[in-house]
Amino acid sequence: MVAAYATDPVKETTWIGGVRESVPLGEGALREGRRVARAASFMGRQFEYVNEVIRLDPGRSLLMRSVKAPFPMVIEYRFEDAGPAETRMTIYVRGGAEGLLAAITRPLIAAMVRRSITADLRRLRALLESSA
Repeated sequence: MVAAYATDPVKETTWIGGVRESVPLGEGALREGRRVARAASFMGRQFEYVNEVIRLDPGRSLLMRSVKAPFPMVIEYRFEDAGPAETRMTIYVRGGAEGLLAAITRPLIAAMVRRSITADLRRLRALLESSA
């Protein structure tokens, strides 16, 4: 249930705080090669980007990379059983801006991304628990 909800691009705006719009490009279910256009905000800035699914193992993992974005990134969702009727979801984000300014601000931005992901996972959990 957690993986199915979290990997549905149409539902991203309900649990990912910065995502204002998420639109699957093309027809059919999420699969390798499928792209999703997103409009999001982070640190007060608006971004539009397109992620492409690199690998999808339903119920276990989703790996995406940006193909159109202000900076390159790779996003991975991992799901694992954590007990009866419990799932542990982990999100990994790699990438970001390059250059001297980016190198100086990287630790601050990394902390903000971690905080944002933690809030997203809490939001997802609350959503799923309230609908159960």
